[in-house]
Amino acid sequence: MATEIIIHDQKDNVGVVVIEKINPKQECTCWIMENDSSTNIQSKDEIPLGHKIAMNDLNEGDTILKYGHDIGKVVKPIKKGEHVHVHNVKTKKW
Repeated sequence: MATEIIIHDQKDNVGVVVIEKINPKQECTCWIMENDSSTNIQSKDEIPLGHKIAMNDLNEGDTILKYGHDIGKVVKPIKKGEHVHVHNVKTKKW
């Protein structure tokens, strides 16, 4: 079974794309490193290698968790399966 997305920690609400790109409506297998389990998600957007995908719906002001750590806040609502990047997430530092 191929893995398209890696989730580092069970608490993470984003996964990282580990193939060249994910296409819209692509069914993806996600590997959760922390407990060596897997889950599936359908992408809503094209997402390139190294970028993030929302693992659940996120509202403006929500905290993005990656590697089990706070990496920023949602500045525009994000639906499960959508691309998570600078257009909808900002750092909390400024």
